[in-house]
Amino acid sequence: MIETSDISINSSGASLVALHGPSPDRWPTRRGSLTRPGKPLHGLPQDFTMQVSDIPDEPDDSEAGRDLPSEIMRQLCCHLVELENRWNAEVRVAVEIMMDTGRRPQEACTLRWDCLTRDTDGKAVLLYDNHKAYRKGRRLPIADATAALITTQQQRVRAQFPRTPIADLVLLPTGYANPDGTKSIADVTQQHREWVLSLPTFVLSMSTPDGAQTVRREIEFDKKNIFPYAYRHTYAQRHADAGVEPDVLRDLMDHRQLTTTQRYYRVSEKRRREAVDRVTTMQFDRSGSRIWRRAQRLLDSEHARRAVGEVQVPYGLCTEPTNVAAGGHDCPVRFRCVGCSHFRTDVSYLPDLEAYLADLLRGRERLAAFAADSWAKAEAMPSDEEITRVRRLVKRVREDLEDLTDEDTLQIQEAIAVVRRSRRVVSLGLPRTGPPEDLRPERPTG
Repeated sequence: MIETSDISINSSGASLVALHGPSPDRWPTRRGSLTRPGKPLHGLPQDFTMQVSDIPDEPDDSEAGRDLPSEIMRQLCCHLVELENRWNAEVRVAVEIMMDTGRRPQEACTLRWDCLTRDTDGKAVLLYDNHKAYRKGRRLPIADATAALITTQQQRVRAQFPRTPIADLVLLPTGYANPDGTKSIADVTQQHREWVLSLPTFVLSMSTPDGAQTVRREIEFDKKNIFPYAYRHTYAQRHADAGVEPDVLRDLMDHRQLTTTQRYYRVSEKRRREAVDRVTTMQFDRSGSRIWRRAQRLLDSEHARRAVGEVQVPYGLCTEPTNVAAGGHDCPVRFRCVGCSHFRTDVSYLPDLEAYLADLLRGRERLAAFAADSWAKAEAMPSDEEITRVRRLVKRVREDLEDLTDEDTLQIQEAIAVVRRSRRVVSLGLPRTGPPEDLRPERPTG
């Protein structure tokens, strides 16, 4: 952190926001004379700018694993009536919206009355403001059940404040010093905590080994793990479990960076195991020869071997013992993996192999036209053998994919998504945000 009397710069960029105002496309350093001698950015060019995308997302409560099990969610939903009776309808609706949409408490509490709209297909869309990232007018596809909840609340508010213009109304008005219905309720964290503590013990059923058998036992769930932000984690986890692609989930969570979204969910061991089984059936060596394996015959020892006997390298896996022991940092052929007999790849690395081939071809064209000594160009020039080997490998993997049935292709694609997500390597494309599946647990209406 760099601190002066004029500015304090940290990873969140909050001080820049304070200096230049919220939500600009970029912050030019020449404003405020920050690049002058003695100033915190002295030495940078006058035209240097910091864009919004350059500022990391501030970590919220974003540790994966804080989602609530569906069994706990069902028990909570059964007690929503008690939440309304203890406080009021606005507090209940705020909590339900957080459960359904994964929005932050402030985003749910400050919704405008006219926050519900429809897209071109007639599907319900929630309009909200992302206060944390200074983004207004955000759009989130929501389920019909959530839209019905909001519609009922709109009718209740309109009946309570019939003379206030709709543009001035809020969806969740406070009951204190608010004669026109234009002030929203404050944060509901305290009300939520008191409600949870007043509820009966939460019970979670779990399977545990008992000798040679597996028995189901009921254990008490710690109420400290039930807090408003846990609903945001639950929203992310259930969409990830449903197979929503990471870049789509990033848009649903309204994060700037994919790495932030990935901290909100985890790939379950079961899904990871199933994906590894499926992808392993399409594994290839450096020559493009398929290494035939049957996924259903893989033993637990095979999964353990994959974890300790291989190390991830660019475009695949390495089984060379010395390199594995060094965590992939002791490669004697300088990561020319496609020329090494210890190299393995599978269908999940196809996008990386294709990108690598494109880089090799571009590099060869650039070097051919570059003004440099012949020995320097020869040293840096990708070899024809490497390009041929990568091209052959890409072709072989593609051919095997084309031979699959439509059903097998779909299963392989789903497995690839899980495997790539678990190793933090994803294939980004144009975001495709659509209405999420209605995963809203059944809850009482009274």
